[in-house]
Amino acid sequence: MESTELMLDTDGRQVVDLTDRAAEFCRSLGDGLLHVFAPHATAGLALMELGSGSEADLGELLDRLLPRDDRYRHQHGSPGHGADHLLPVLVSPSLVLPVVDGRVELGTWQSIVLVDLNRDNPRRRVRLSFLGSVPR
Repeated sequence: MESTELMLDTDGRQVVDLTDRAAEFCRSLGDGLLHVFAPHATAGLALMELGSGSEADLGELLDRLLPRDDRYRHQHGSPGHGADHLLPVLVSPSLVLPVVDGRVELGTWQSIVLVDLNRDNPRRRVRLSFLGSVPR
């Protein structure tokens, strides 16, 4: 297994594009599976279209589903921080994607993104792991 860790600063961004970094990681690795993992209790990973207004739409959706107020029992940090801890229930902290001949197999408009609403901690790690196929 090949593995690397990405260090990210999400300050001011709810969606961070990881597609190019994942593609570069897999470029010389052949066929297999890419596992992408965010080891955080307040962030998740998703496949989505970028640059078409989808980022703002996602932000609005998450604001409706996870309002930033004092309704949460988990109440340390900034107001509404309890919502951050519910995000991984809706946006998984991991993805598994096929890799064929060193290329991550994504749909035409799909990008790999980190989703992070947590204003209290902009420093994030994402682990990329590649499990190669066994030759027949």
